[in-house]
Amino acid sequence: MTIVAESFVLPERRSTTGRLSDFFWRHPHVLLTVLLGPPLLWLGIVYLGSLFALLLQSFFSIDEFSGLINYEFTLATYRQLLSEANLDIILRTVSMAALVTLVSAFIAFPIAYYAARYARGKWKALFYLAVMLPLWSSYLVKVYAWKLILAKEGILTWLFEKLNLLWLLDAWLALPVVGGNSLSVSYTGTFIVFVYVWMPFMILPIQAALERVPANLIEASSDLGGTPAQTFRHVLFPLALPGIVAGSIFTFSLTLGDYIIPQIVGSSRLFIGQAVYAQQGTAGNIPLAAAFTVVPIVIMGAYLWMAKRMGAFDAL
Repeated sequence: MTIVAESFVLPERRSTTGRLSDFFWRHPHVLLTVLLGPPLLWLGIVYLGSLFALLLQSFFSIDEFSGLINYEFTLATYRQLLSEANLDIILRTVSMAALVTLVSAFIAFPIAYYAARYARGKWKALFYLAVMLPLWSSYLVKVYAWKLILAKEGILTWLFEKLNLLWLLDAWLALPVVGGNSLSVSYTGTFIVFVYVWMPFMILPIQAALERVPANLIEASSDLGGTPAQTFRHVLFPLALPGIVAGSIFTFSLTLGDYIIPQIVGSSRLFIGQAVYAQQGTAGNIPLAAAFTVVPIVIMGAYLWMAKRMGAFDAL
């Protein structure tokens, strides 16, 4: 019995590589530590360390006379963050992110449903190509292209004029909050570009969630007398909700922190990303810039906690 057992044990290899391989085979926990150690160190030191340094900076203040940072712990910067002007920036950004997320989900759901339920073979490949193709082009090129499209001399204004609907566009641009001189310098234009740029991040998670819905559940709902509206409300939507929440994580967070789109397409009123850029760069008020960046972190932390409770990470 001992002779048979010993015959299955491989002889120890003499080369350094062979001995190292044998050591890792006998100690898999060491191998796991070696493989995960560098990325975890990178995450802990570079990412989490920078976030901690950022949070630390927000508890400092700026000297109004010298413009230098006062390295004493204080809540003065957060009191400044809660001023009326800065609260307006925060509310504007959060409302835009929420609106972009809702409209993206409304547009993405039928597209994802068709791809999950009906697209097969080459049509499904064409669907993935159509959704992913905008992500392959340059981010700045897409934003500047939309600025030209939305400009007063752009193709969209020309189309409204040809359809004799220019009066409708002028009436919309005359509205106090969403309007402006043209779509390219209005919140409406900013909203359109946000929805276009982040739409693929909403479509794909919803499509993945809908593909997990068994077809017999929908058929059973119909057999039991459920109308299409009832089937959607009680069967399809609850099962697709984790995918919708997963997509909203991307669209909401990306809109919340973006500063390039509002800088190129939009009015002069700032978003959080623009405020951080202005305070850190032009004004040199690093503590206030750090306090502004804490706002999206806190919001997304609470949002991710709720998303996890709803099972959204299962659809990623």
